[in-house]
Amino acid sequence: MISDTTVKARISQDVKERAVSALAKMGLNTSDLIRMVMIRVADEGKLPFDIKTPNVVTKEAIEELEKGNGKAFSSTNALFDDLGIWC
Repeated sequence: MISDTTVKARISQDVKERAVSALAKMGLNTSDLIRMVMIRVADEGKLPFDIKTPNVVTKEAIEELEKGNGKAFSSTNALFDDLGIWC
């Protein structure tokens, strides 16, 4: 396959440095990664990984926890007791 075109992307310097470091540990560089992802997208018509976004209920739960609300339990038994689940 002839590589005859360039793809550019803008990202923060921090993200670039962390990604370059992680890729180097895998024996890859950014061009390798972009090439692999682009080929998979072109061949399969979808991303090679799942993008999951939380639903409304999950978003509300996350917001509640970020506000400092929520419960903590010392054990699974304590959690089950709170939920009314007895094993």
